[in-house]
Amino acid sequence: MAGYVGILVSDPWLQNQFTQVELRSLKSHFIAMRRENGRLTLAEMPAKMSRLKHVGENLTEQERDSILRDSYEKLDDDVYLKLQAHISARLGGGPKNSSAFLKSPTSTLLHTISASEKASYVSHINNYLAEDEFLKGYLPIDPSTNDVFEIAKDGVLLCKLINVAVPGTIDERAINTKRVLNPWEMNENHTLCLNSAKAIGCTVVNIGTQDFIEGRRHLVLGLISQIIKIQLLADLNLRKTPQLVQLVDDSKDVEELMSLAPEKILLRWMNFQLKKAEYPKTITNFSSDIKVKKRAEDAEAYAHLLKILAPEHNNPSTLAVKDTLERAKLVLEHADKMGCKRYLTARDIVEGSPNLNLAFVAHVFQRRNGLSTQIKQISFLETSLDDALISREEKAFRFWINSLGHSTYIDNVFEDLRNGWVLLQTLDKVSPGIVNWKVASRPPIKMPFRKVENCNQVVKIGKQLKFSLVNIAGTDIVQGNKKLILAYLWQLMRYNMLQLLKLLRFHSHGKELTDADILEWANSKVKMSGSQSHMASFKDKGLSNGIFFLELLSAVEPRAVNWSLVTKGETEEEKRMNATYIISIARKLGCSIFLLPEDVTEVNQKMILTLTASIMYWFLKQRIEERPCGASDTESGSQSETTSNSTIDDTASESSTD
Repeated sequence: MAGYVGILVSDPWLQNQFTQVELRSLKSHFIAMRRENGRLTLAEMPAKMSRLKHVGENLTEQERDSILRDSYEKLDDDVYLKLQAHISARLGGGPKNSSAFLKSPTSTLLHTISASEKASYVSHINNYLAEDEFLKGYLPIDPSTNDVFEIAKDGVLLCKLINVAVPGTIDERAINTKRVLNPWEMNENHTLCLNSAKAIGCTVVNIGTQDFIEGRRHLVLGLISQIIKIQLLADLNLRKTPQLVQLVDDSKDVEELMSLAPEKILLRWMNFQLKKAEYPKTITNFSSDIKVKKRAEDAEAYAHLLKILAPEHNNPSTLAVKDTLERAKLVLEHADKMGCKRYLTARDIVEGSPNLNLAFVAHVFQRRNGLSTQIKQISFLETSLDDALISREEKAFRFWINSLGHSTYIDNVFEDLRNGWVLLQTLDKVSPGIVNWKVASRPPIKMPFRKVENCNQVVKIGKQLKFSLVNIAGTDIVQGNKKLILAYLWQLMRYNMLQLLKLLRFHSHGKELTDADILEWANSKVKMSGSQSHMASFKDKGLSNGIFFLELLSAVEPRAVNWSLVTKGETEEEKRMNATYIISIARKLGCSIFLLPEDVTEVNQKMILTLTASIMYWFLKQRIEERPCGASDTESGSQSETTSNSTIDDTASESSTD
């Protein structure tokens, strides 16, 4: 079966006869056949192939049977060549029938993907999802083929991979997992996947559900790469691995370490270990500094790192060998003896593949970080309830800002917003034209007063937008005042939501929307559905069981909630189960939300408002899209404005103003 599927996209003759769309469709049908029963025998093929558009329509079952039996001893290109020769003769086939799709600017042929990266990520998937009950029928995937892209088309694989990277992100009860899914169910899975990917920190700008349906391989592989990277770097923070405190000398350095991106911490850890190994150089990246260069002395970083981490497996000849490829092979043999899964080949080391080298080093860190477990208790690592809430809110606002599609990706709002530039970009996204770019300074900014000028404009615009900014100045942002920065970001995020809702609200007539309007709408929808549930406010402790939001989701989309999966919400565990289900169902509908189950069970007022507003936005946007072409703009707002601004939860476009 794998041989049949692989031939579909690799045979040049077929690619001349059929469009890429037709070939992908043909391959998808074969994959679907395999999914139904887990296997596909030669005897079953003639009848099954009646479902394939070109083969089924143009060859009788007897003809298909005859050709297959003639070729069964050698299941290679000949089978398809013979089948397609018959079809081509009947259709008058030839290159002239090729589609213009091959010349289309959206064709995946214009994008290249790394075969090494694909093979490594497929091996990762095979390793971490091997025991998944649903995916057992599809795994292991052959890394040498493109089957991973076909299997990913129903969205299940990607949702499962997100849960491996950040356990509990998606409530698997919300995933559509029938063996054969219809297009609507696949679209729901992809919507859930993309919104969940954003919620764990992936950048999915300009990626939509249609890209998965059309099988755009570079986009699928790019998302898989981000998900795996998040998984591999998950332990690179002081809360997960407090031993990392050994990388710094004093508390001031610790604060700096806590603000670093995980990959930068990984580099610092690597250099820390290399220094112990008396390696004289500093590694600054996972590409040019890692790769084996022609000079023998420049090929030592990995050898020294593994020697200091696992001296018992050291091969003395590794540093002595002069052939670059051979040295890389010896390094990987050492890693294998340590139990480290290979994410790269010797050739990847030689060529300096940044993604695969980062994955490899991160995996080495996970397996053996070489840090002492005997460290004294550090007071600042003890997390208070307030600190935990600040951390959750920082993550939510960070992911929201990154989802807007800025050119700069931020890793920590308290550090990366201090020069004011990203805040000005965000303000311009939320309210186009409001920033005076003539007096703004673009990074890198060397002079401190320029940063203050940027942040002063941020505060000035905030007051213009009627934010509550008592005793807040630009210097507070420059100095990284956590509570004041979070307060500003919350008001900015809330303003964005209210503006988008204002554009969609049928009867707003330009009136500013308030939190009370959102509350009234939610209660009205639930009441109209026949339920007695009620939300007194966004801090109503009765919301902790999740029942109200399940009622609301069911009211806006009756088929959204499977009530047989809902708990009574009486115990803490039942409340959490309902909360995870609520978040996944909302994302599955199309809501781009960044809250955690704890925000529901603990009734975090800010995040509860965010959740309610996102559901309201989705519902009103659906009404706009379903509105007849001749409907009056006065009834539902300007269609052009809606189209250009309704992106708070649109998985196909991430900019809130594009």
